[in-house]
Amino acid sequence: MQAAGPGSGAAWEPMNVDLDSPPEVLRGDLPRGGYRIALFDFDGTLSLIRRNWPAIMIPMMVDELARLESGESREALAATVEEFVMRLNGKQTIYQMMQLADEVSRRGGVPAEPLEYKRRYHDLLWVQIEDRVAGLKSGRLDPEEHVVPGSHAFLQRLTDAGLTLYLASGTDLNYVRDEVAALRLEPFFGERIFGALDDYKQFSKAQVIGRIGEKLRELGAPPEALVSFGDGYVEIEETKRAGGTAIGVASEEETRRGVNAWKRDRLVGAGADVITGDYRRSDDLAKLLGIA
Repeated sequence: MQAAGPGSGAAWEPMNVDLDSPPEVLRGDLPRGGYRIALFDFDGTLSLIRRNWPAIMIPMMVDELARLESGESREALAATVEEFVMRLNGKQTIYQMMQLADEVSRRGGVPAEPLEYKRRYHDLLWVQIEDRVAGLKSGRLDPEEHVVPGSHAFLQRLTDAGLTLYLASGTDLNYVRDEVAALRLEPFFGERIFGALDDYKQFSKAQVIGRIGEKLRELGAPPEALVSFGDGYVEIEETKRAGGTAIGVASEEETRRGVNAWKRDRLVGAGADVITGDYRRSDDLAKLLGIA
């Protein structure tokens, strides 16, 4: 049985596979070698600081819609909200808030500005994660315990192999930079960190991948020299559209063990070439990609 989605009436229960399971290869002609640039999503792909964020966002939105007394049950509203929240996951958070505003209007209400909804969500989320961020900055918490297992070692391996690493997140850029530093991931990415902006039209993962394409052309490298890692469909689809190789990271964020089947199914549907739950099997993953 597939795990319920996050925020649904049932708990989003982990559906794990054996920790020793190798990466799942879905593409028979997977390119081996020649990669020059690796692009990473952040939340759920590297960082687990914001784990369980749907349990904050979805109830907030359900509360907003329930006030309109449309005659729908909370269960029906939760199903509606969960569908669009997870469908838009990977894009900037503002898109989920824009959809909420549309849902309010559709039910005869007067919505707040999407940026106001986003502010409310961030305030609620910060209550959950403030202690984690502070603990990481102070050294009280170990960064290794708040990332997808094996992240630091795998990023180091890619760097040592000569790949240039980029990071692109749908989370606001100021938060991303702060949390990247807290997790001691900054040295791997330098200034190549991109995130959401209040002017949402000035950032998208597609735009970042477009910049990477330009960089590859400057290097005389083909589009196939890009490999991306992400736990959402957006980075998978955009990487495939650009001609790169897409690695779906079906991380189990709460237990940090195995593959989350709900994520896996979404990533397979988005066109991922390989599925992994984490980076514990970095030797196997590097071998698959032809990375020394």
